[in-house]
Amino acid sequence: MSVLPVVQGLKEAIRSIPDFPKPGILFRDITPVLQNPDLFRKVIDAFAQIYEGREIDVIAAVESRGFIFAAPLAVRLGAGFVPLRKSGKLPYMTYKVHYALEYGIEALEMHVDAVKPGQRVLIMDDLLATGGTAHASARLVLQAGGIIDSFAFVIELTDLKGREKLQGYEVITLVQFP
Repeated sequence: MSVLPVVQGLKEAIRSIPDFPKPGILFRDITPVLQNPDLFRKVIDAFAQIYEGREIDVIAAVESRGFIFAAPLAVRLGAGFVPLRKSGKLPYMTYKVHYALEYGIEALEMHVDAVKPGQRVLIMDDLLATGGTAHASARLVLQAGGIIDSFAFVIELTDLKGREKLQGYEVITLVQFP
């Protein structure tokens, strides 16, 4: 499992918002990164550097902030883009997995034709916390017959030990917070 060198200015640009969305949570806000075109480009460049030359057929990204980073990276790598969305948001036939959150059960869906058997898939999101959503994403890709190349996240919250749910896979993060 890998951690890329920190992109200059990235960690400082991520805004910390206490007690959002509920008391006791320290939310890591990527909005300031997105508002800075040079920094946003550096984030995409950092991921492109690691993945250029690897055989990535599609990038599967978790709604909605994962889309922001995965779509430009997919274009850059010449890969397809696969949206992973909450239940009921995709218009075609879907695979669906349920997974536990600290406050209940959630479902994630992917179109049945989004990943072809044998395709190499990078799973991407903005943040790795407990790993529940990432693990559910992997289950969708595997259900479709895809091969998981690795996981990529802008931010990792190390105290929540999300990597433990992704054992056996390469995990790339740009910034880590406790």
